[in-house]
Amino acid sequence: MNMELFAPILAFLVAALACRTLTLPIPRRWFLDKPNDRSLHVKPVPRTGGMGILLGVVVATCVLDFRVISVLLALSLMLAIVSLFDDWKGLSAGSRLMVHLFGALALTVLKGWAALTFASALIVISIVWMINLYNFMDGADGLAGGMGVFGFGAYATAAWYGGDIQLALLCASISAAAAGFLLFNFPPAKMFMGDVGSVPLGFLAASIGAVGWKAGLWPFWFPFIVFAPFIVDASVTLGKRALRGERIWQAHRSHYYQRQVLLGWTHRQLALAEYVLMGMSVATGLIALRLDVGDAYLILAGLALLYVGLMIAIDRRWARREMVNA
Repeated sequence: MNMELFAPILAFLVAALACRTLTLPIPRRWFLDKPNDRSLHVKPVPRTGGMGILLGVVVATCVLDFRVISVLLALSLMLAIVSLFDDWKGLSAGSRLMVHLFGALALTVLKGWAALTFASALIVISIVWMINLYNFMDGADGLAGGMGVFGFGAYATAAWYGGDIQLALLCASISAAAAGFLLFNFPPAKMFMGDVGSVPLGFLAASIGAVGWKAGLWPFWFPFIVFAPFIVDASVTLGKRALRGERIWQAHRSHYYQRQVLLGWTHRQLALAEYVLMGMSVATGLIALRLDVGDAYLILAGLALLYVGLMIAIDRRWARREMVNA
């Protein structure tokens, strides 16, 4: 068997071993996620899991064709280093946004997409937004890791169908590394991934989505469907906050997943429910890839109606809670 096929297994094992090691006292003392206004946890938790994920991916890519994925990996590591410093010392929102924008622009230039003005602008905006929304959604045990498993697993399957084995193995390795981390993040979490994990994963989710779209492996809508559990929650929540005139960059607990916990769900119930939604979104996206355009859009519309129904149901429960507490 080709040694490259072992890359996902290596990613899982290295990520799990690294996350186990990173629960030792020294990193716990340096990198602790202390509860704040947007937190759902009440005790400090180490946020070093992202290092384990990235180490697993780096080790896995050593057995792949590094030239093919060097740009994605290099920019991911750059973002991880800055985010690690942010986890340690803290950076302003403006400084973080500038780094994210630099990573997005660097990818479009290095991949030769800069000449495509509208498409390039769309890619840059999507990457910056995905980086931030992945970070926003990393606020409950098991969510960000689970989205990594499902989302990049879907990318791997679609890339394999499309004949791009190298990209498929890279995505499978990211998914496997996220699974290795999830061993320590599934409720009750022993560690969080931190910005050092959520920022690179958000970057890779959008960047690989753009790479696959440009290569003809999937249509433009596929990444949005695959990562819909995160994209819909974050986008709708921040859109509603902006319409209310709130400062969207400030910490809050208005996301739908946060409200479910505040309404009484446990972190485990939330994680399992989100996994069902992630699985349905991924399955819908992969099935739609195999259908003609009309049928594909029909089942995508059905998925959209499901999301609308879920959000309406949560909004109504939240409104009743607010009336009782008024």
